[in-house]
Amino acid sequence: MTLLTILLMAVITFTTRYLFIHPRLPVRLGAKMAKLLSFSAPAVLTAIWVPIIFIQQGQLSISLHNPYLIAATLAIVAAAKSKSIYLTMFVGLITFVLSRYILTL
Repeated sequence: MTLLTILLMAVITFTTRYLFIHPRLPVRLGAKMAKLLSFSAPAVLTAIWVPIIFIQQGQLSISLHNPYLIAATLAIVAAAKSKSIYLTMFVGLITFVLSRYILTL
């Protein structure tokens, strides 16, 4: 049953994406729909990162004892200053590791 569910979900996912990608199919998005869909990626990413950064052990954690918040803040500053994704990732990762190490001492 599980394998059947996985296969059906794969077929559904492939089909819905194929309809928008294949050039010969007559499905075209209007300007309003394309603009509406342009907000989906930021909305999904925000729904992923907000709980990771701000929720610790089921409670809101906005303090200097939250290594996720410290790393995210410095990564945002690095991204704004450098415009480099690699430097931003490096700053966020190093800050997170160091802050977790320091906070566990």
